[in-house]
Amino acid sequence: MLTVEKINQYYGESHTLWDLDMQVPEGECTVLMGRNGVGKTTLLQCIMGLLPVKDGVIQYQNDNLLKYDVERRANLGIGYVPQGRQIFSLLTVEENLLIGLPARRDKIRTIPSFIFELFPVLKEMLDRRGGDLSGGQQQQLAIGRALVLDPKLLILDEPTEGIQPNIITEIGDIIQRLNKEIGLTVLLVEQKLPFARRVGDRFCILDRGRQVAEGAMDQLDDGLVQRYLTV
Repeated sequence: MLTVEKINQYYGESHTLWDLDMQVPEGECTVLMGRNGVGKTTLLQCIMGLLPVKDGVIQYQNDNLLKYDVERRANLGIGYVPQGRQIFSLLTVEENLLIGLPARRDKIRTIPSFIFELFPVLKEMLDRRGGDLSGGQQQQLAIGRALVLDPKLLILDEPTEGIQPNIITEIGDIIQRLNKEIGLTVLLVEQKLPFARRVGDRFCILDRGRQVAEGAMDQLDDGLVQRYLTV
């Protein structure tokens, strides 16, 4: 579904992504892994159009994604949950969810009921401001906001960061349900190895801006973990 080929990206004079390749097969959950600062979030921001790409190719459903701006990439069916959630703290839960609706291709302008089936707490807190929610509730809101636009590809940047253990379990359950039951393709950045093994079908490891390993999740052995993932 998503193919990244020979991507190079710079911050000023700093070369951050080096001829980077990655495959995200349709219908699977691919986990992007690596230590802090190796380029994982940078790659996601390049995919979403939030950062410029120096050269290379990013294809989504056999279309050149690089020719589209940020808004158009959402219209194509890519939902994005950024690191740190980035909800609108002064808007209500309902207003946060409504923001995603204009990106829907079917022009529906009401919040789909399945959002509240996945996250019952959001229905209970529709009138509460986003900034008044707990960290776990805010993460659920951020995921719900991305799902409102009816994506075919869901990109999540460390959705378990700073979340209490019981909510981490719930988020894992929801990712598996979206991926395995609904067939949503998922690209996930995740530092927690047990969580990654639980939800992921495939892994891709970055180190110093380069892709150094990829494969089926059952091929993620102790050697790779020790070399590239252990702090």
